[in-house]
Amino acid sequence: MNHILETEIAGRKLKIEFGDELGMLSNCAMFISYGETVILVNVNASSQPKDGMSFFPLSVEYEEKLYAVGKIPGGFIKREGRPSEKSILHARAIDRPLRPLFPKGYRNDVQIVCTVVSVDQDNVPEILAMNGASMALCLSSIPFDIPVATVSVGLIDEKFILNPTVAEAEKSTLHLTVCATKEKVMMIEAGGDEIPEQVMLDAIDFGFDACQKIVEFQEEAVKKFGKEKLKPVLHKVAEDLDAAIRSYAFDMLKEAMYITDRDERGFALRALSEKINGQFIEEYPGKLSDISDTVYAIQKEVVRNMLLNEDRRPDGRGFDEVRQINCKVGILPRTHGTGLFTRGLTQVMTVATIGALGDVQILDGLGTEETKRYMHHYNFPGYSTGEVKPLRGPGRREIGHGALAERALEPLIPSEEEFPYTIRLVSEVLSSNGSTSQASICGSTLALLDAGVPIKRPAAGIAMGLITSPDMSREQILTDIQGLEDSCGDMDFKVGGTVVGITSIQVDTKIHGLSKECIKTAIYGARKARLHIIDKINECIPAPKQEMSEYAPRAYTMNIDPEKIRTVIGSGGKTINKIIAETGVKIDIKEDGKVFIMSNDNANAQKALKIIADLTRDVKPGEIYLGKVTKITNFGAFVEIFPGKEGLVHISKLDVKRVEKVEDIVSIGDEILVKVTEVDNQGRINLSRKDAMQESQTEKDETKEKTNN
Repeated sequence: MNHILETEIAGRKLKIEFGDELGMLSNCAMFISYGETVILVNVNASSQPKDGMSFFPLSVEYEEKLYAVGKIPGGFIKREGRPSEKSILHARAIDRPLRPLFPKGYRNDVQIVCTVVSVDQDNVPEILAMNGASMALCLSSIPFDIPVATVSVGLIDEKFILNPTVAEAEKSTLHLTVCATKEKVMMIEAGGDEIPEQVMLDAIDFGFDACQKIVEFQEEAVKKFGKEKLKPVLHKVAEDLDAAIRSYAFDMLKEAMYITDRDERGFALRALSEKINGQFIEEYPGKLSDISDTVYAIQKEVVRNMLLNEDRRPDGRGFDEVRQINCKVGILPRTHGTGLFTRGLTQVMTVATIGALGDVQILDGLGTEETKRYMHHYNFPGYSTGEVKPLRGPGRREIGHGALAERALEPLIPSEEEFPYTIRLVSEVLSSNGSTSQASICGSTLALLDAGVPIKRPAAGIAMGLITSPDMSREQILTDIQGLEDSCGDMDFKVGGTVVGITSIQVDTKIHGLSKECIKTAIYGARKARLHIIDKINECIPAPKQEMSEYAPRAYTMNIDPEKIRTVIGSGGKTINKIIAETGVKIDIKEDGKVFIMSNDNANAQKALKIIADLTRDVKPGEIYLGKVTKITNFGAFVEIFPGKEGLVHISKLDVKRVEKVEDIVSIGDEILVKVTEVDNQGRINLSRKDAMQESQTEKDETKEKTNN
């Protein structure tokens, strides 16, 4: 028997259906729907912990099925392929608020699969999937029992909108996702059009309050239908091994952790790790992972005690101090724009490439967006941390960081009307010691300015950290966290924006949520740091360059009658391809008749513009043209007055005198003046060389008479 529960959120029905008749072999299988959007959620866990695992092996899959929107996949295979970037981003968003709520030391494999099976565009599936994942975990026998609710928040005319529809989202200046338990905020993701800090805080509060009804809905479902939770086998280092390592190594590790220089500290810790392994591996064979876990636990305790109780940071900075900033532009000779941003030992080089509007990325997914004109890609090679790793395609982390930087800059990118180009940014992480995603925002700002892109204003990003006491009674916020503070801390709170306001937020936590006061302190601390970094960017390059790189293409625009678009394109693209072949330009034509010509050569661009202008000109009776003879018949000659426009000069209209034979007057290829005498209702053009000659003679006579007088 299936169970069905319903509630109402923002005027729409939220419904779950699960039970013995659905996914019978899954630990929990359920349909969750909102409006007509439906997600199939399945959660399962292995029966035993995974041996030798030093972390919790949770995997989240977000599966987009194109049948959900009535589409058949393109290509030869006709089935869904690898996950789209959006699928990967949604899977990461589901993972982040749930992972910290599993029992510490839980090492069983857990898999969450959210399959999008029906999409109503007014009810976004990713938000529903996040709620469904929490609900399914809570209903299952897997040891997870803290419901997490998720909502989206928009902002229209200074009013917050809960779970905005497509029409509302288009008007909204804020796109915020809030995940929360009954007590605290677990995750925040936001993109906004320079949202003031207090407005963002109010929006987060609004989202938190809205989450409570969904939390109660989950609690009600668990109370009625939840399975009995399995008692987890939690991994824990044996007490004797833990005590022995602490007795032997604690003081040595503490001394190493107090070394301010990162490289020296790393060298000392690696040497100590080898020494500790050698000391205990014989006595505790097969426990190398436990030895490493204990060593890391000691390091973490030392760092947290240093930050929370000794009021000092590993590198000696103040808690609100940003590391040394260095900015450079124009470092690569042939690229369109480059920015090199260095913050401490974190360094990112971003390269900007300007392309034609036809270079947009085509999106094949479940959303309404079909193309993307501005793209940001992020690469994190092994050498950025001094490691040897194979160079493969971007992983989930790289895709997520690229999307975060893209979101931060998107509100600042000029419109297509202001800047008719496609823009691609690529951030190469050259050195990593904390918050490379936010450094890529800064490097991208530098690259855009260097490329001459008229962005609204510079943006910068910073990551804030958190250390809490074991009883959660004390908190210490850290500005510009480095790698050690990130790995040993409780929060990674990334904020991007401008001097006006916030354009992006992404928050990860390792604890059971963030207090309102913590969020407020982090947001205002990030503003102070962001303004400091923007000052450094302005010192390097205060405005977009007036001239784009000589290697960047130039855009030329014109408008034509939309009814004439087919004339320019021609049958099967024959006409437009001929123009491209003759001039070497790129041509993009919009449905409203706007034509974009892209070329590095002004002469070729002007030639293409003239050809298109001629193709789309209206031929009017009485006008005189210099045309070329293209064909001769016994009754007259066909003359092309401009590309694509051809008319007939009847033999009787070839000359002022009688013509016996067309070839006596003209030959193919001759250029002659002709006058349009008629354009009939079928669009056929009648021309007269005779009338053009007479009119020309009349003008000469009039000129001569004026001269004599």
